[in-house]
Amino acid sequence: MKVTVIIFIQFEDTMPNFADKQFIYEINTWVWLDELSSQFDKPITLANVPEAAIDALSKPGIDYVWMMGVWQRSEYGRQIGLKWKHEYTTALPDLTDDDVIGSAYAIGDYRVADAIGGREGLATFRAQLQKRNIKLLLDYVPNHVAADHAWISEHPDYIVQGKDGDLKARVSDFFAAQDKDGITHVYAHGRDPFFPGWSDTAQLNVFNPDLRRAVGDLLLDIASQCDGVRCDMAMLLMNEIFSATWKGYVGAAPEKDYWAELISRVKTRFPDFIFIAEVYWNKEYDLLVQGFDFCYDKVFYDRVVANDMQKLRQHLIAELAYQQRLLRFIENHDEPRAYETLGSLRSYPAATLLCTLPGGTLLHDGQFVGRRIKLPVQIKRAPEERRHPQLEEHYTALLTETCSPVYLKGNFYLFTVNPPATNNLTYLNIIAYGWWNEAAGDYRLIVVNLTEYRSQGRVDLSPWAWLKNKRWSLYNVLDGEEFARHGGGMTKDGLYIDLDPYESFVFRFEDLEEMTPAPSPVGGMHNEVF
Repeated sequence: MKVTVIIFIQFEDTMPNFADKQFIYEINTWVWLDELSSQFDKPITLANVPEAAIDALSKPGIDYVWMMGVWQRSEYGRQIGLKWKHEYTTALPDLTDDDVIGSAYAIGDYRVADAIGGREGLATFRAQLQKRNIKLLLDYVPNHVAADHAWISEHPDYIVQGKDGDLKARVSDFFAAQDKDGITHVYAHGRDPFFPGWSDTAQLNVFNPDLRRAVGDLLLDIASQCDGVRCDMAMLLMNEIFSATWKGYVGAAPEKDYWAELISRVKTRFPDFIFIAEVYWNKEYDLLVQGFDFCYDKVFYDRVVANDMQKLRQHLIAELAYQQRLLRFIENHDEPRAYETLGSLRSYPAATLLCTLPGGTLLHDGQFVGRRIKLPVQIKRAPEERRHPQLEEHYTALLTETCSPVYLKGNFYLFTVNPPATNNLTYLNIIAYGWWNEAAGDYRLIVVNLTEYRSQGRVDLSPWAWLKNKRWSLYNVLDGEEFARHGGGMTKDGLYIDLDPYESFVFRFEDLEEMTPAPSPVGGMHNEVF
């Protein structure tokens, strides 16, 4: 028998000092600037982004803009990209050599690329965001640098060293290069333990205290230019994982983990600077303890894509303080486009879940309008695609709704959904949860059907005892429909709902009147269907 164990964790001492729900909007910087250059018929860099383009980023509720890929890329990485450019034509059929710029995650130098405006251009762009109360996120790639980074020549001890035999025995994991004194070294490519090395990278030795000091200085410089970093494959730097991956090539693990040391150092100088971990392998909790503000919630993504409602519900049982530290997404630059993966219909309820659940929300440029083509991070141009304005309207309604204080400082509750009648198992398709602030009289009920089946159930609202003895208007903020219900019936028998395939609702409760005693509850009739 399989037993599911739910662990509840307290984070009170390490909660970030900002509102609990944050919206982060990821932009592929080079691609975005290329599109703006075409739109405005002149070269656009970060130094001269038109105000109209900044206004377009200022969607309701967006807290951070993550400009992915601003750092100077590697020329060596570009040459590797050119060798593989045939693979990029699936995304961009008319690809040219000029479109290939090398991987955003084979960083040649942590300086903003001159071609997109340089450091001063980034500062100008950041100031434009700040006028609109939007903060700036950038990338940090802790595991590796480009295979032609200056550290290869100047600080070979910063890189994991191999042996001569590794060049033949592990040809995909090691390469040879000379340092500044002309001495040839065998260096490791950056990798995770389950895949061959990334051929355009060199693996940093994060157990080297000199490297840690250098990286600490680097992060302080980055923190002076932005408001936070998204840290690529952050779990690879944990002592236990790094030791296992590079056993026999690195020494004993330091007493303090990489992230605990570096995050503490940065936050001493920049206390409001945030760290976001791209993390897998169930290491979210460990990295939160080490100081991260948010960790990727890949479990949420996998269960939405798999359409597994019961496992998704189990995932949402976790303590609110933990869920608030998860960054949820249904696409990003590493994953296929949501509109392609989920389809045109399922994209709507998935968006409702994504935006109204607790925790951070990661949104991706093009997600609102239903782009389908996943771009390689090695190219700077995107093909034109059809826009889907109804999906954009749906996202706009959700973002406007979640500006309400109840999502920022309210309480969250995952409701039980019961069967409406014997032998009707479609209730298992429904996820129902709510937000409330009783003192402010602010209540929301969200019900979602991610499946292709019409589904019915009764949402057990008995935990919301304050609904009793009042009549309520349930206003659906997504389409403007409004329904009157009595609190007595909703808390006693449950609120009957009937959802079409891929349907979702966000109900705002509005007090209609005080009523004592309560009338007989309403329920079970189809005219009660939402």
